[in-house]
Amino acid sequence: MTSPARRVALAIDALRHGWPIALQGGPVLLPAETGIARDARSRLLLISAARAVTLKLANQREAAVPEAPVLIRGADPFDLAAARVLADPALDLANPLKGPFLVEHLDWPRAAEAGMELARLAGILPAFLVEPEHAGEAQAVSADDLDCWKDTATLSIAARARLPVAASDEAQIVAFRSADDLREHVALIIGDQRSDQPPLVRLHSECLTGDILGSLKCDCGPQLDAALRAMADEARGGGWGVLLYLRQEGRGIGLINKLRAYELQDQGFDTVDANNRLGLPTEARDFPVAARMLDLLGVRSIRLMTNNPAKVDALRAAGVNVTQRVPHQLPPNPHNARYLATKRDRTGHLL
Repeated sequence: MTSPARRVALAIDALRHGWPIALQGGPVLLPAETGIARDARSRLLLISAARAVTLKLANQREAAVPEAPVLIRGADPFDLAAARVLADPALDLANPLKGPFLVEHLDWPRAAEAGMELARLAGILPAFLVEPEHAGEAQAVSADDLDCWKDTATLSIAARARLPVAASDEAQIVAFRSADDLREHVALIIGDQRSDQPPLVRLHSECLTGDILGSLKCDCGPQLDAALRAMADEARGGGWGVLLYLRQEGRGIGLINKLRAYELQDQGFDTVDANNRLGLPTEARDFPVAARMLDLLGVRSIRLMTNNPAKVDALRAAGVNVTQRVPHQLPPNPHNARYLATKRDRTGHLL
């Protein structure tokens, strides 16, 4: 019998390959972005609440439920090309006229939410043809399966080694692997681990553009470097630090969707509105994973290096004793000043 976690992994794989999924208690869904069934057609399309607002459907009674996915019916059947235009806000300028659409009652809200979450985990746009003709064989999955998949109990330490880095010769890298998730998170421990002193801890979400390519659109690269330097200073003073490098690009929406958000930012939207126009959450990171990593390292109390009080709250809710919030503010540059102002004004960062 296939396990719940295996069904979720297969469903994510199916969505990335453009195959349909069959949600328990709901319909067969074919991803609008990646779908490969060229002859697929459906009268119904499932989109996010935020996308429904963009399409001016929020005034319809059925679309007025906050954050709930929206089921729409078109005058003509949707094919994958039409569905992609409706799903991707980057195509709005080239395709300004859409509709009319009628919002249908959604009889399977939990299955719809699960579909949206699976799309996010697969890194694709959250939009689906619903019960399409000629979709092909569907991968079965349920919302309960997704709940099991999110359990961090299967995360374990896979490898560890000494790793001198530019900030400190005395560093050790620890790699974590989950039976259910292909993302491999790592921790970098700087200094000698000790039980009598809470370490300085930084949760750093992967940012290819900032960490590797030196992007000036965000502050991720400088924050990473400054955190490692601060931990090295701690180690020289007899303390220690832990950097948790989480494979959660774009605050959990994935690299490609993050770049789509950048494209929308170039059109004038801030980072929050860009994510929402894509139908994606502003914050989608999995902080219980970080708590599990700390637990596996034997770390019970920490001093958390962050400007985000919500991150402190999330870790405390996951059982971590955060004894102190340590500010981690760096000077803006002309390219990220608006981004930082948005973090301050719209997501509660203390900047």
